[in-house]
Amino acid sequence: MRHRIAGGQLNRTSAHRIALRRNLAASLFEHETISTTLQKAKHVRSFAEKLITLAKKGDLAARRRAISILGNRDIVEQVDGRVEKKG
Repeated sequence: MRHRIAGGQLNRTSAHRIALRRNLAASLFEHETISTTLQKAKHVRSFAEKLITLAKKGDLAARRRAISILGNRDIVEQVDGRVEKKG
C-alpha cells in the first residue's frame, strides 16, 4: 500500500534521488531556470520551495541549514556583510 509516501521514485535509488534533487535545486538557484522533465520538476518543487522559505529568513542559522541541505557553498558569496549571488 502507498500510505503516506510523498514524491515519486523516478526509477532511481534513494541516494540518486537525493543527489538529483540537490543538483536540480542548485541549478535552479544558480541559473534561475532549468530544463528537465515534468516529473523531475514536480519532484524538486517542494524541496526548492522549502529552501526559498529558508532563504527568506536570512539569518546565519538559516543560511547554514541551506548550505547543509544543498551541500554546495559556492552558489552565493558574502560581500561586505551581505549575501550576493555569484556570477
